Amino acid sequence: MLPWAVAAIALVALIALVAGQRFARSTPPATVASEVPATATQSGTAPVDISQMSPEERAERLYDRVMALNERGRADSVRFFAPMAMQAYAMLGRLNADQRYDLGRIAAVSGDARVAKAQSDSILASDPQHLLGLLLAADASRLRGDRVGENTYLRRFVIAEPSERTKQLPEYLQHVTEIDARLAQARSR
Repeated sequence: MLPWAVAAIALVALIALVAGQRFARSTPPATVASEVPATATQSGTAPVDISQMSPEERAERLYDRVMALNERGRADSVRFFAPMAMQAYAMLGRLNADQRYDLGRIAAVSGDARVAKAQSDSILASDPQHLLGLLLAADASRLRGDRVGENTYLRRFVIAEPSERTKQLPEYLQHVTEIDARLAQARSR
């Protein structure tokens, strides 16, 4: 099992490297400089070698990349990297709520309502008031065209938010900006 896992991780890393080089060549020089991580340019060091990362770090790095591409409106790049990111999470084995949310968000931004719903269902089965599970369930409902379901989950999110925030869960702290933005949106509806 271990040799196959190592081979799969190496394959994902190789695909990401090739894709990164392909996109770097097709990007105008002004954009390339702006997309280099600030830590790499400020410290003068080379970007991090993903082969030296743990599987969790690789999955998180791919999540960050997919979300950044989505925020920039690069749907073609999201569709390219989403399967790699989803595979990286699948290789982690048993996922915690934060990892399930990340996997579900990757699925949601790439248009895969089925995976987004499965991940939200898993989170909410363990904790029916989990803020990230409720947000992911709302997204999955929206992707399926279920406006009633989306509104129901958003109402549950608004109701659960005050008591859930007091738990200070690590995933709430990590996604605080997103939770705050979605809370403002939900309240304005």
